[in-house]
Amino acid sequence: MSEPQTAPSREKAGGRAVLLVLLGLVVLVGVGWVVAYALAGDKVPRGTTVAGVPIGGRTPDAAVRTLREGLADRADRPVTLTAEGGSFELDPAAAGLAVDHEASVAEAGGGRSWDPRRLWAYYTDGDDLDAVVTVDDSALAEALAPVEREVGRPARDGAVRFEAGRVVTTDPRAGQEVDVDALRDELAATYLSEDPSVELPLVDVEPEIDEADVRTAVQEFANPAVSAPVTLVFGDAPVQLRPREFTEVLALAPEDGELVPEVDEQALEKLVGDAVGDDGAPVDATVALVGGEPEVVPAEPGVTYDPGDVRETFLDLVTREGDERRLEVEARVAEPEFTTADARKLRITEQVSTFTTYYPHADYRNINIGRAAEIVDGTVLKPGETFSLNDTVGERTAENGFTEGFVINDGILVEDLGGGVSQMATTLFNAMFFAGLEDVEHKPHSFYIDRYPVGREATVAWGAVDLRFRNDTPYGVLIDAEVTPSTPGGQGVVTVSMWSTKVWDIETTTSERYAFTPPQTRTLSTDDCYPNTGYSGFQVDVVRYFKEPGQDEVVRRENFHTTYTPSDTVVCE
Repeated sequence: MSEPQTAPSREKAGGRAVLLVLLGLVVLVGVGWVVAYALAGDKVPRGTTVAGVPIGGRTPDAAVRTLREGLADRADRPVTLTAEGGSFELDPAAAGLAVDHEASVAEAGGGRSWDPRRLWAYYTDGDDLDAVVTVDDSALAEALAPVEREVGRPARDGAVRFEAGRVVTTDPRAGQEVDVDALRDELAATYLSEDPSVELPLVDVEPEIDEADVRTAVQEFANPAVSAPVTLVFGDAPVQLRPREFTEVLALAPEDGELVPEVDEQALEKLVGDAVGDDGAPVDATVALVGGEPEVVPAEPGVTYDPGDVRETFLDLVTREGDERRLEVEARVAEPEFTTADARKLRITEQVSTFTTYYPHADYRNINIGRAAEIVDGTVLKPGETFSLNDTVGERTAENGFTEGFVINDGILVEDLGGGVSQMATTLFNAMFFAGLEDVEHKPHSFYIDRYPVGREATVAWGAVDLRFRNDTPYGVLIDAEVTPSTPGGQGVVTVSMWSTKVWDIETTTSERYAFTPPQTRTLSTDDCYPNTGYSGFQVDVVRYFKEPGQDEVVRRENFHTTYTPSDTVVCE
C-alpha cells in the first residue's frame, strides 16, 4: 500500500509547470520578434512622411528616390529675404542650401534594426518628419555679400591721424549686420516651405575702436606730439623738426582694440637725412627763387649717425614736454663751406635784368634749348666768379639730354648735336649785358640771324667757342632761365633773368649797318647738303653805357664791334 504525497512535493511540481509556461511565452515572443524583424526588413515605417512627401513602407533606396522627386520643385524655389522694406531673392543652390536625402530617410527609420521601438514604429502609424537640410557656410557667405552691402551698415572704428601738423579724429559709429548664424537656422527651417521667406535677422555691431580709445590716443599721444617741435642734436649741430614735418611719419594704428602709435622707419630716416644732408655730406647754402622771389636756402651740416638711435626713441621723444623734447644723437658732424650767413651776405634781393628771345618751331630746338635752360637755371655766381656756358651745360651729347639740330659750320648750316643752344647763349649774353656784368668771352654768329638783336648775340661750340662772363659786382648773382616750348602754330620763348642788388643802370645804342659784303654761291653734292638763299654780310657797332642807379651821368662805356660774314647761297646737286 503506497504512502500519500507530502506538501513540499506538490509545490515542486507546480514550480516546474510555471517555469514551463514562462519558457513557452519567451519562445513565443522571440518567434514573434524574429517574424516582425523579418517582415519589416529595412523599410521605412509605414505612414511616414518627410516634409510632406510619403515614403513609408519603402526600402531606403526607393524612399530616397521618392523624396528627391517629391522635393525637387521646392528645393529649386528661390528664398525671399526681406529687410527694411526691401526684398532680395536668394538662389538656394548658390547659397549652399541642399537636402540630404539619405540622412532624411535614415532619420525616418529606414534600415534594418532589432530595436523594438523601430519595429513598433514600423507596424504603427509613421510620423511627419522634417527633411535634413544642410548649409554650406562659405557658399552662403558669398551669396549674402551683395545683400549685406544693401542692408545694415558696417561699424566704423574711431581713428586719429595727422594732417599738416594737426590732429584729426574720426568718430566711431556702431553698425548693423546680418546675424548669419540665426539666418542659417531660419533658412534651414523655411527652405522647403510652400512660400519660403525669411526676414533678415540684424544685430548691432560695436566698433573695435570706440570713443574712449580715441580719447586716450589723443590725450596720451597725438596732442603731445603736435604740441611743439623736437630737436635732434648731432654733436654741436641742432636740427629742429616741426610737427607738420615729423607727423608725416607718425600714425596711430588699431591693434587689439587700441590705437597704438607707430613710426614709418624709412620715412623717418629720410626726414632726418634731408634735414642734415644726404649721405652725411654737408650741403652749402644757396639762393633760389621761391614764389617768384629770391630766398636763402639754408646750409645743412653733414652728419654721420646711426639711424637706429633716433628710431628707437622717437615715439617717446614726441610725447615729452619742454626741454625734454631734445635728443642728443651720437654723430660725427661736418660743417658746410658756404654757410647760411654767407648766402645772406650775397644780398640777392631784386631782379637786375631780364631778356627774352623767340625761336621758330622745331622739335630739336625745344629739346636742346630746354635742356640747356634746365642746367643753367638756379646758377649762383659769387662775387668774382666767372660763368662758363660750356662748363655749366657740359658737352652736348645724347647722354646729356641733347639731340641733333642745325648749327653753322664754315658759313653753312649742318646737322650736329646741340643745335639751337646758341639761342640760350644769346639770351644769357643779353641778360648779362643789361645786368652790367663783365664780358669775358663771347663770339657772335658768323652770319647774322635776324631773330637775334644785331651786334648783341653769341654762339657756342663745345671745345671751341664759349660764352663767359664775370660777376665783378660786390653781390651775388642768381640766374633764372625759363623756356616755353614752341608749337607748330607758335614760337618758342626763352627768358633769362639776373637777380642781385642793382649796381648799374645800363643803356645801349646800335649803329647803322655798314661795309656790306655780297654772298657767294656754293654748289654741293654731299649727303648733308641743305639749300639756302644767301644774303650780304656787314659790320655793326654796339655801345654799352654804365650809369649808377637813378643817375644820368655815364660812368663808363664799352664798345662791341661785330663783323658778320655773308650767308652764302647753297645749291644742292
